Amino acid sequence: MIKKETFEEQVLEYHQNPSGKLRVEPSKPYDSQYYLSLAYTPGVALPCLKIAEQPEDAYRYTTKGNLVAVISNGTAVLGLGNIGALASKPVMEGKAMLFKVLAGIDAFDIEIDTADVDRFVDTVKAIAPTFGGINLEDIKAPECFEIERRLKDELQIPVMHDDQHGTAIITSAALLNALDLAGKQIKDIRVVVNGAGAAASACADLYLDLGVKKEHLIMCDSKGVIYASREGLTAEKSRFATESSVRTLSEALVGADMFLGVSKADVLTPDMIRSMAPNPIVFALANPNPEIAYEAAIESRPDIILATGRSDYPNQVNNVAGFPYIFRGALDVWASTINKEMKLAAVYEIAALAKEPITEEIRQAYHVDNLVFSREYIIPKPLDSRLMTRVSIAVARAAVKSGVARKPIKDWDDYANHLNTLRKK
Repeated sequence: MIKKETFEEQVLEYHQNPSGKLRVEPSKPYDSQYYLSLAYTPGVALPCLKIAEQPEDAYRYTTKGNLVAVISNGTAVLGLGNIGALASKPVMEGKAMLFKVLAGIDAFDIEIDTADVDRFVDTVKAIAPTFGGINLEDIKAPECFEIERRLKDELQIPVMHDDQHGTAIITSAALLNALDLAGKQIKDIRVVVNGAGAAASACADLYLDLGVKKEHLIMCDSKGVIYASREGLTAEKSRFATESSVRTLSEALVGADMFLGVSKADVLTPDMIRSMAPNPIVFALANPNPEIAYEAAIESRPDIILATGRSDYPNQVNNVAGFPYIFRGALDVWASTINKEMKLAAVYEIAALAKEPITEEIRQAYHVDNLVFSREYIIPKPLDSRLMTRVSIAVARAAVKSGVARKPIKDWDDYANHLNTLRKK
C-alpha cells in the first residue's frame, strides 16, 4: 500500500506539472494563410450567417453538438462539503477529463461563484448557447432541485445534475440485479433510504418508476424517519413522507429488503442489518467511509448483497459507468432534454451488461482472472468499454422513441461503429 504522504505528494505532482488536467487543441488544419482564411476571416462569416438563419446549424458548423459544460458552485463537493467555486475546480476538471477519455465528449469546467439560485440560473442560461449539454455537479440541496428544474424547463438542451440522476441510474441497475440474485420482485420489496439530499431524492424517484410502491419506501434524515405529520419538512422531503408509525432508522430497517445509504459514515450497525429480511440488499455509499465498514457488513449476514462507493471493494457504485454515455447518446441525436425514458433505458442496459462475460480488457485493468454475475458482481466495472456503445445507443434510441431527438439516427449499426472510434486509448 502507498503511504499517505507519498500518495499526497503524487497527487499534487500529478495536478501541478503541467498545471491542471485539460487543454484546448485545434481540430482543423491551421498552418497556412488559406486555412486561416477558412477558420477565421473572411471565411468564418459564411457559417455565422447560416446559423443566424437556422440556429440548429450550430450543431453542424461548430463544436456545440459535442460540447458539455461541467458546472458547479462548489457548495456540496463530494467528501469535502461547501469549499466554494474555486476550490471545486480540480473536481470539475476531472469530470471534464472523464467525458473526453471515456466518451469522446469535449467538456469545459465552469465554476460559478454564487450560492444564489437566481444568479446561478441566469448565468447558466446566458452561456448555454455555447453548449450541447449541461452537467450540473456538486450543488447542495435543496437549491440543486430548483436549479435543475428551472434550467430543464427553460433550455432546449440536455441538463442533468449528476449527483442526483447519475447515482440514481447506477444504483437502480445494481438494485435490479440484486433482486434477481435475491429472488425478489421489485413491487414487493420494502426500501429504506438514509439521507434526504439530492442523490437520495433522485434514487427514490427512480426506484418508484421501476416499480417500488410508495407505501413501501421510508426515507430518513439526520432527525430520523420523515413522516407526514413531522413539522418543518421541505417540499422535497414532504414528497417522501411516510404514514408509517416508525420513527428511527433502526425501527425502519426491521424486515426491510433494501437499505440505501447516501448519508455519512457509521450510521448503520450489524444489528440493524441482522434485523432486515432474508437476502438483504445494502448499498452503503457514503464516501470515503461508508455507513458501515465493508468487513462489518459482510460479517453481519452471510446472505447480504453489498455495494459501496469504494473502488477497493466489490460492487463499486460509480457514476462514471453512466454519465459519459448518457450525454453521448443525448448529444448524438440533438436531444432537447434527458427524460425519464432515457434514464430508464440506461438503467436496463447497465444492468444487462453485468450479466455478460467480462472481456480481457477488464481482466487486465482490474487484475481479475474471472468475474461472473454474482453477489460480488452486480454492476459493470466503470472501465468496461462496452458501456460506451451499449448505454449510448440505448439512450439515443429512447430519445428518438420518446420524441425528444431532433436528429434521429437512421443506421444504428453505423452509429455503433462510430462510437467505437471515439473512446480515447
